[in-house]
Amino acid sequence: MSDVKRLVSLAVMVFGLALAGCRTISLDSDAMMPERDQHLHVPQYFDVEWWTPLVKPGLLDYQQTETASPAIDPDTERVIVCTRDGMVRSLSPIDGRIEWEKVVKGRCFAGSTVSEGVAYVPGGDSVLYALRSRTGEELWKYEANEELVTAPVVAGDLVLVASQSETLFAVEKKTGKWKWQYRRDAPPGFTVRGTATPRVRDGVVYMGFADGFVVALTLADGQQKWERNLSTSGGLQFLDADASPVLDDAGNLFAASYKDGVYALKADSGELEWATARAGTSSIIQSGEVLLTGGDGKVAAFHSSSGRELWSLELQPGRKIEGTAGRPPLLLRGLLVVPTSHSLVFIDPLKGRAKVSWNPGQGVTATPTVYGGRLYVLSNLGTVFALQLRAGGS
Repeated sequence: MSDVKRLVSLAVMVFGLALAGCRTISLDSDAMMPERDQHLHVPQYFDVEWWTPLVKPGLLDYQQTETASPAIDPDTERVIVCTRDGMVRSLSPIDGRIEWEKVVKGRCFAGSTVSEGVAYVPGGDSVLYALRSRTGEELWKYEANEELVTAPVVAGDLVLVASQSETLFAVEKKTGKWKWQYRRDAPPGFTVRGTATPRVRDGVVYMGFADGFVVALTLADGQQKWERNLSTSGGLQFLDADASPVLDDAGNLFAASYKDGVYALKADSGELEWATARAGTSSIIQSGEVLLTGGDGKVAAFHSSSGRELWSLELQPGRKIEGTAGRPPLLLRGLLVVPTSHSLVFIDPLKGRAKVSWNPGQGVTATPTVYGGRLYVLSNLGTVFALQLRAGGS
């Protein structure tokens, strides 16, 4: 077995899907609710169990994108969805029926997080809501007065959420009372829309910012432990370290600068271990000894101990499409699933080859969510699909 195959096989559990060439499965991009026909099923991978249209396009709806990933209540399997029309809704896992909805005003940029029966919702009105997931009843709200752009992170007694204005807020989980905040000055040049979701381990918060720095903060009080600049090659444009950091069990922290590439740091000190030039990287995930990255229309795989590139795939050669592979991919039953502005692309992570693409309507911006054998996809047209996954080929 080659070195590349050995490394990726350690990282990805392959469930024996029959992969037979790349096909494109498209729906009518002008339809809110596609017809139930052959376009809804890709037998090698999934069947569509139900779909629910949530957002009705308007005459002035010039930006048909949905950026907030669906969230799942682990106790009831309800699907909590925030959309560009300023609404949060709870859907039945059985048939996708809307069970409750609440106005949160303004476009929702990030999805919710559900923990212990409470949905923490970053509303488009710069307010963090705590809603009872069964009923939508408001328990508390925190007015951040800044646009919230990350899914909340529940860590101990705190909820963490970040703003487009480079502020990380920490509020008490039970009351919504402000606990602390950490803020960095935005750089003078252009920046990438959005910011990194914080990662928490052993009482430490790790997060990247638009000025190109990754920092480690004490969870209890937000005090800075260390910082590391990932954008050091000069210039002031797109310095962002917006890829959500990844931590492994060996004490390593993986992060990325949009301008300069992928970095491996020691989590306890921020000391540099290696760096790999890969401009345009905006997301990182890890499986075993492999780092899988996305951004600027490309996905790639790297050896986590050295940064050596294993493969790279351009999703649409010769075409520059804004938003392509901008959101984090996910590993799913031996495949890498990549949301792009034109479709949801299923990639063989062993060789870096696209196997099939599926367009539920104007592509997919938000990273889909996996739960209980289903993949929940929010299309850019504002329709939620529940895909029943198949463990083997047809």
